[in-house]
Amino acid sequence: MITYSNENVGMPKIRKRDTTAWIRRVAASYGKKVGEVGYLFCDDEKILEVNREFLQHDYYTDIITFDYDEGDTINGDLVISLDTVRSNAEMLGKAYDEELHRVIIHGILHLCGLNDKGPGERELMEAAEDKALGMRNEE
Repeated sequence: MITYSNENVGMPKIRKRDTTAWIRRVAASYGKKVGEVGYLFCDDEKILEVNREFLQHDYYTDIITFDYDEGDTINGDLVISLDTVRSNAEMLGKAYDEELHRVIIHGILHLCGLNDKGPGERELMEAAEDKALGMRNEE
């Protein structure tokens, strides 16, 4: 089950049923099933609080992924700052909706086992994001 909630911000205008189906397709492409995945959309202050409390990081970020995977079933909590998504979209010259969906799937790709911190991993993650975004409109 995939749940969507919000704190300190309005719920983003995403089509939850379509987004859930898309997430399931992307996970399946990595041989994974979706278990319990919870999205929390929030503002910069909330994500900074989460970053400090759970990761001891003192900075803003667009997404924090908490991974509770069990075998081939992905489970996790994903905290997304809509403030940072918006500022990143502006900085990158991208549409807000496109950047939001990129961040939504970025967390799922982490749960599927992809990383983006080591040498060459960022490029692999970006390619996986692009591929996943291309799967958004599939039936």
